[in-house]
Amino acid sequence: MSNLDRRPPARELGGTEGTPAGPVLDLLPGKEVLLGESTRVRRLLPTLGRRLVGAWAFVDHYGPDDVTSSPGMQVPPHPHTGLQTVSWLLEGEVHHRDSLGSDARIRPGELALMTAGHGIAHSEQSPAVHPRYLHGAQLWVALPEAARETAPAFAHHTALPGFTSDGLTATVLMGSLGGATSPGTAHTPLVGVDLDLAAGADVELPLEPEFEYALLAPSGAAEVEDAPLEVGAMLYLGTGRRRVRVRAAEPTRLLLLGGEPFEERIVMWWNFVGRSGEEITDYAQAWNAEDERFGAVVGYDGDRLAAPPLPPVPLKARGRVR
Repeated sequence: MSNLDRRPPARELGGTEGTPAGPVLDLLPGKEVLLGESTRVRRLLPTLGRRLVGAWAFVDHYGPDDVTSSPGMQVPPHPHTGLQTVSWLLEGEVHHRDSLGSDARIRPGELALMTAGHGIAHSEQSPAVHPRYLHGAQLWVALPEAARETAPAFAHHTALPGFTSDGLTATVLMGSLGGATSPGTAHTPLVGVDLDLAAGADVELPLEPEFEYALLAPSGAAEVEDAPLEVGAMLYLGTGRRRVRVRAAEPTRLLLLGGEPFEERIVMWWNFVGRSGEEITDYAQAWNAEDERFGAVVGYDGDRLAAPPLPPVPLKARGRVR
């Protein structure tokens, strides 16, 4: 999914100086953002107080939206560099097309993993005939220096591993948890897990003390250690934890995101991740010039998105928090 802001801020991310040396419980409320003409999302990363969780650099939560009488998601062709997109649906269906020729229908419980690398373009649409509700999360993973110029790729995994325990059904999107390992290719040590909690569930999740973690609540509500987590918010857990206790009084869905703190400095603007403002400028100009770097999305009926005007001020290093 694209960042459709017409005046997107430029951010310099990375470095470990903003990573706590131990556990914390910092609540990160979502910021409502209009995506396209009709879809509103809650942006949870980057946000006030936190820009990265491991290599997870961007998190949008959208829905549940009743799209019975609307076209639903309609995101025209747009570019990406230097990142992976991780698409996760709880309800609905999304038609993905990209400049590699990929053409896939993404449904709940399936992983759509697109590696932009050197450059890719894609579109995302609700099919003409689509389910009533649209609900999910769009996540970006920053690629490290060694992988950021890799060839673009797309993988669609329709079956994912997981485990059940004490009212919890866990599905592993990325990385490993509880003995289950995702087929998705990660380029840094990280984890992403869907947690489906039954009413009354009380579980302890195993964690890696070297990772930093956050929990997002797409639906329901939970108590994480002693902190409440309401729908649409994210709770940052810090580092140094070997386990975390999660309790749910009602049926609840959570997303656990974590990874080793991302040490490299990156610049993120619009749909690009690079290493300098000059690189970002080059990407934007290449996209608007229809450079072959990004290819073309075949099958989308409509115009592609143009890159918005670049910010008039130079980028400033701000670290992992602000």
